[in-house]
Amino acid sequence: MYVLGDLYDWWIGDDQLGDPFAYGVAESLQGIAAAGIPLFVAHGNRDFLLGERFVRTSGAVLLPEQTIVDLYGTRTLVTHGDELCTSDVDYQRYRARVRDPAFQRRALRMPYVARRVIASWLRRKSSAATALKPEAITDVALDAVDAAFRKHDVTRMIHGHTHRPARHHHAVDSLPRERFVLADWHDRGHWLEVDAGGARTVDLDA
Repeated sequence: MYVLGDLYDWWIGDDQLGDPFAYGVAESLQGIAAAGIPLFVAHGNRDFLLGERFVRTSGAVLLPEQTIVDLYGTRTLVTHGDELCTSDVDYQRYRARVRDPAFQRRALRMPYVARRVIASWLRRKSSAATALKPEAITDVALDAVDAAFRKHDVTRMIHGHTHRPARHHHAVDSLPRERFVLADWHDRGHWLEVDAGGARTVDLDA
């Protein structure tokens, strides 16, 4: 099982596990890991501060930014996907700043209450800024997608972040590739299931 980022709307440090809801989500994941199902979680743009305490509580393995996995004989790149939105220059500057380990250490030294207020303010600011940007800017850049296919020599890519669920077909260096974009869970639960027969979206009824 792969959770490709933004499991939480925000994560302001592993002391957030003191919040019953946040802890309950991590504990539910622990049930999956305890059942013997390998569980992997990627950092998203909203929960990039997930750390070792979260790992111990959830039983998950934190993934690096881009990970290659062999899914039934198909080399597949899994990633949150925000690094592919290179047309959004302002966001990429912000991303570089908050992903910097020195910045994260300074942020985590702040009182929990202060971090919560700042996170709430940043979410509102981000939502307002995104609403004003053209859709093409907030989506992945096709040249960045093609570069990732080439760099990792994969035929399939799976990512989230954009909340524009779809299956895209690409031809990179005259070779067919496919890219799956995961949906958010704001309206319903759904996931991508991959087996030897291919990949398909599954909806969680009710």
